[in-house]
Amino acid sequence: KEIQGFFSFPVDNLRASPFLIQYIQEEIPLYRNAIIVAKSPAAAKRAQSYAERLRLGLAVIHGEAQCSESDMADGRHSPPCVRNTTGHTGLELPLMMAKEKPPITVVGDVGERIAIIVDDIIDDVGDFVAAAEILKERGAYKIYIMATHGLLSADAPRLIEESAIDEVVVTNTVPHEVQKLQCPKIKTVDVSMILAEAIRRIHNGESMAYLFRNITVDD
Repeated sequence: KEIQGFFSFPVDNLRASPFLIQYIQEEIPLYRNAIIVAKSPAAAKRAQSYAERLRLGLAVIHGEAQCSESDMADGRHSPPCVRNTTGHTGLELPLMMAKEKPPITVVGDVGERIAIIVDDIIDDVGDFVAAAEILKERGAYKIYIMATHGLLSADAPRLIEESAIDEVVVTNTVPHEVQKLQCPKIKTVDVSMILAEAIRRIHNGESMAYLFRNITVDD
């Protein structure tokens, strides 16, 4: 992906999605009644790739919670629209209205379905917890989170344990044994096989193409 352009030496961006898709197929009962969910429009491409490979439907969560008093205090909310739009040259500039966060909506029917949210990293789990709550309100009866890298820092395990999320599935690219002890909902998928094979091929000067069979940039 684009991240490869940030390095001055060759980089191979390995994919964990085949392992996570296999987990869905083998470990989630009745996964055929599931729907893949993007927790924001920006994550829709990744979610669509999962949905197409699993032959499942797709839903997208749009919007976010309204800013809190703390957001207002530290200036993270949008400023009010500026009424004086006349510059020193006397030109009248277009009036820019203040931004307003849209209410949270779900595009797609998740009622009576298993909702599977997919992402690349899960660290600050606030967005995932909020997404799980809105999906439960819309009728989803089980919520899974699938992510490649499970950083799960700070109080993430506690928040997951207390949330509507039923299971968080991450790979072992990052150690999180302590977090798993704090939260039984966290499950691990082993991807050491693909890392070991990549190292072997690089060491022996072999082609890496085998590791990217049927893989697209959105996986």
